Parts: sequence; C-alpha cells; structure tokens
Amino acid sequence: MTADAPLLAIEDLHVAVDGSPILRGVDLATRRGEIHALMGPNGSGKSTLAKVLMGHPAYEITAGRVYFDGEDITDADPPSRARRGMFLAFQYPEEIPGVSVVNFLRTALTNRTGIDYTVLELRLRVMDAMAALGMDSTFADRYVNQGFSGGERKRNEVLQMAVLEPELAIMDETDSGLDIDALQIVAEGVNGLAGPERGFLIITHYQRLLDYITPDTVHVLVDGRIVASGGPELARRLELDGYEAFRAVSAA
Repeated sequence: MTADAPLLAIEDLHVAVDGSPILRGVDLATRRGEIHALMGPNGSGKSTLAKVLMGHPAYEITAGRVYFDGEDITDADPPSRARRGMFLAFQYPEEIPGVSVVNFLRTALTNRTGIDYTVLELRLRVMDAMAALGMDSTFADRYVNQGFSGGERKRNEVLQMAVLEPELAIMDETDSGLDIDALQIVAEGVNGLAGPERGFLIITHYQRLLDYITPDTVHVLVDGRIVASGGPELARRLELDGYEAFRAVSAA
C-alpha cells in the first residue's frame, strides 16, 4: 500500500480495438472505502473500461496510464493484477463444466495469496462465506455456473468476492437481467463486503441497483469520456432525464 495514493487512478486513458477508438481520455480516481458507480448508455465504453482495467489483451491502450495503489499497472497482465487484489465480476459469467465451485475458489485463492490451501481449509472458508451470504451449502459442489440461473451466476460472483477478498472489485453490469430478488441479493453481498480496506467500481446502465447500494460518487460515461461526476443525486437525475443532455456535453 502506498501512503495517500488512490486505490485506482486512471489518467487520460485512450483505448482502441482494431484501430477504432473507444475510450477517448478517461480520468477517474477511487480510494479505499469508496463505492463508485459508472453509468452510461450502450456503446459508451463501460465494459471496455472494465476489461482494460483487468488487462484484457484485445484492447490497445493508445495513451494514458492506469495505477493501482500507486503502482503503474498499464502493461501488467491479468494474473498479476489479480494477485495485486483486483477482481472483475463479469456481465455474463462463463460455465466451467467439471470444475466445482469449491475447487475453482481453491485455485483462485491460491493464485491470489500464494498459499496452497487444502481442500478442507478452503471448504471451511467457503462454507463460512456462504452462510454469511445466506447461500445453500450444496452450492459449493455444483460445477461453476453450469445450470445456474442468472441470479445464481451473480450470487456466485459475490461468493468469489467474499472468499478472495479483493482490494478493488469491478462489477461489470452485474445487475443485467436480474429480477428484484436477485438484485437485492447482489446488493446485500456488496454492502456486506464494503469496508475501509476495499473499493468498488460498479458499472451499470440503470439507477435501480443504486436503490440498494449507495455510491460515494457517480460518473457518467458517454462516447468514451466521463462527462459528469457527482453524488447519488446524479444517478437519480439520469433516471428522470436520460442520457441525451450528457451527449451534448460529450459533443462539445
């Protein structure tokens, strides 16, 4: 940990895919203990930013830098970012047939910490996390996301966060396709994991998730640029007025 450094600092970030620019100068900084929400319409670059932050090789950083806890990670690969304490909850989590949730988490936690946990040690840790999240214990032995409902996939992402204890959790449209019950489960998980040593960047289209999670700061991303930042009232304004007024700011 670097004294007084933001947990995450993005400076003038420009990103392209196959030569086409997507992010056009993003600046954003978050600190430990803060929840930031990033909102924007389809095609604004929200998911691109999430993937770039985790080092996805398909995205080319053409300008700008990314810092995590004071260290330049612009060129770091995904495993090294994960070991540093970054975590990405996917919009559409993949199935991993034949791999149980508990074994998946054992491998992930070993890679995260460098400690070779026994199956029993990890099972006890997973069971404690599931009990705290109100999850059925049989969930641990199911294959990762195979046959899971949308809500179960997202709940599994929250379970991963609870076990891995990342320093920064990036949630890429975790509310996508969820009914109200599943949305509340995800929100309760986030609120339970939030604390002074952890930061969240929650990426979403809609304000509804923020009915259950109160962000410290809301950012509006339009056409690859953050065009406004403010408190929770900014999300409520978006819900009422939509993104059109912010498109004018982006075009200016």
